[in-house]
Amino acid sequence: MTDFHMTSGAESTDTHSGFVAIVGKPNVGKSTLLNAFLNTKVAPTSPRPQTTRRGVRGIHTTDTHQIVFVDTPGVHKPKDALGKYMNHEVHAALADVDAIIWVVDLRHPPTDEDGLVAHQIRDLPKPLFLIGNKRDVAKYPEEAMKLYRALLEGRSSDTSELMLSAQNDPTAVMTLREQVMDGLPENPFFYPRGGASDQTREMWAAEIIREEAMKKLRDELPYAVATRVNSWTEREDGLQRIEGEIVVEKSTHKGMVIGSGGKQLKEIGQAARKQLEVFLNRKVYLGLEVIVINNWREDVEALRELGYE
Repeated sequence: MTDFHMTSGAESTDTHSGFVAIVGKPNVGKSTLLNAFLNTKVAPTSPRPQTTRRGVRGIHTTDTHQIVFVDTPGVHKPKDALGKYMNHEVHAALADVDAIIWVVDLRHPPTDEDGLVAHQIRDLPKPLFLIGNKRDVAKYPEEAMKLYRALLEGRSSDTSELMLSAQNDPTAVMTLREQVMDGLPENPFFYPRGGASDQTREMWAAEIIREEAMKKLRDELPYAVATRVNSWTEREDGLQRIEGEIVVEKSTHKGMVIGSGGKQLKEIGQAARKQLEVFLNRKVYLGLEVIVINNWREDVEALRELGYE
């Protein structure tokens, strides 16, 4: 069972630790890379861009080193208050880290959004790792890498490069993790040993539910969906009873999420429950309700209530 908790507290002597931001445009594999670093799932993934909405911290600890990876939302041109919040998460992460991992998609040449990322990180005086992802399915990975490298022209701080597949290349992922670890400054540990993330278990479960909703729903609707877990109790026989909500922006969306005869909501719940059971190694009862918070993506108070603050 993965531990999810946040506790401040330091450890003593001869230890190295630091924060490392994972940045990039939407849908390049940042969360997949984070999960691969940790060998467990702390961040949601889906084929849809902008799955990650808040900075998720994943923690890797050895006897002497601790890396706190900060998975960030994809950098994009925001269309609403939620988008502005997501971009703010990226700015906040970059302001207070010891190193940066920039993930790019080797299947394609750079886009304007890649340019936005490069503009943010090019002049930061922090070690930078340019990571070409999805090498296994890229036709011209070396050529693509040259174009991404060119976006960093004029950068004076340390820059390293590596091409890999976050999903299918565990050896390269571990090599990268070791390289990052070797550059950490001497510090006490920021988190106790044993934890994989700073999320509460409720936040983590809500993201699992949202991931499955994004996979099932079509068109623009996934971006109008939020999730939260309101209660989590454990029975004496070990069953985890989790009650959650799927939040939509309009009453017309509610029926789309529920589906004919409740079929869509049932499928979302079943898929999320299976994931939760695998990672918790416990039986799970998952109760889901769909509620409407009108135009929540434009409502600062609603965003705060849903944990985007």
